[in-house]
Amino acid sequence: MRFGINNAPSHFQRMLNEIFPEELSEGWSIIYIDDIIFCSKTWEEHMYRLSKALKEIQSVNMKVFLKKCHFGFKELKSLGHVVSGLSLGIDKNKVAAIFLKPMPQNKKEIQSFLGLAGYYRKNIKDFASIERPFYQFCDKAKVFEMTVDRVKAFESLRQALTTAPLLLMPDFKLTSKLYIDSSGDGLGAALHKVHIINDKPVEGPICFISRQIKLTEARYGASLMECLHLAWALEKLNYFLEGCVFEVITDCTAVNSLLNMKTPNRHMLRWQIAIQEYRGNMTIFHKDGNIHKNADGLSRWPLPNNTDNPAYVKEEASPKVPIEGISVTDLNTTFFEEVRNSYTQDKNCSILCQLLHKDCKENSLIHALDEIWKKSYY
Repeated sequence: MRFGINNAPSHFQRMLNEIFPEELSEGWSIIYIDDIIFCSKTWEEHMYRLSKALKEIQSVNMKVFLKKCHFGFKELKSLGHVVSGLSLGIDKNKVAAIFLKPMPQNKKEIQSFLGLAGYYRKNIKDFASIERPFYQFCDKAKVFEMTVDRVKAFESLRQALTTAPLLLMPDFKLTSKLYIDSSGDGLGAALHKVHIINDKPVEGPICFISRQIKLTEARYGASLMECLHLAWALEKLNYFLEGCVFEVITDCTAVNSLLNMKTPNRHMLRWQIAIQEYRGNMTIFHKDGNIHKNADGLSRWPLPNNTDNPAYVKEEASPKVPIEGISVTDLNTTFFEEVRNSYTQDKNCSILCQLLHKDCKENSLIHALDEIWKKSYY
């Protein structure tokens, strides 16, 4: 390749994968085109693996540029992240330039910014809820307009990129905690691990996931939405949770009972089947919404009920009515007689009543129904 790997990155990647098949299968080597990382738990193990890898590079007549190599580091930068044996963070140098750039002025600039922010979405809590004002930008028919909500969302994302917490590396021998919570704007989940540091349990995040709810899902009730949320979170975090013992923390007390329904509807049945493989290792706990902050963040902050809110509704005093007075209806003896008489007074129903009293044939009834249908809808 006369011009380097610019014209054939996929071939170069495949070639390196063939050179280090054992290292990749055992999981102590990570290769991304010309960036190769070898990791170990001890210094002796690291020297052995490094010596083995260098011999394989030499065996295929390849060379490495020594000035670009780093040996024995406990922390390094790779693909926009700062990686160590315990955590994964955002490389501040990669996002520092965001604060030097002016406010986006067109769709292309917004899309470029959202692409950068989306790359780090696993580090940002409630990412989908924050970016919601930009959701309509993908529609080409929409005219570009930087509204107040979008300016606030841009500032919130920019701030979140520089203050995102470090993500802990997963330890599959320890118990995981999955915090879930849904709101009117989106679904959010936070996966935590409890690590033992200095003989004390310390809980920290492994990743954050979120997405916006669909139009049909917006009609679900709170309990049904929480079950959808659980099934979605388990599917997304399957590579962390499959075969491991973990706890699910939610502020909805009905999740357990809904998952054990004997006659579920079609939605619940589909979710029950999806969740079934985790039931043996999963324990569901309830946590009050006031202290359930891991997954219950920006998406659940209510707007003030004043004239600044487009959904403002003026509050009016209403009389106190006992529940029994509005939930129970007393049917008197003349009720059914009144319903029966109303059929004869209706223009369309009176025709059907006359035919039924005459014991007419089925074809006559069908013809009468067709005529009523045509008069009503055409």
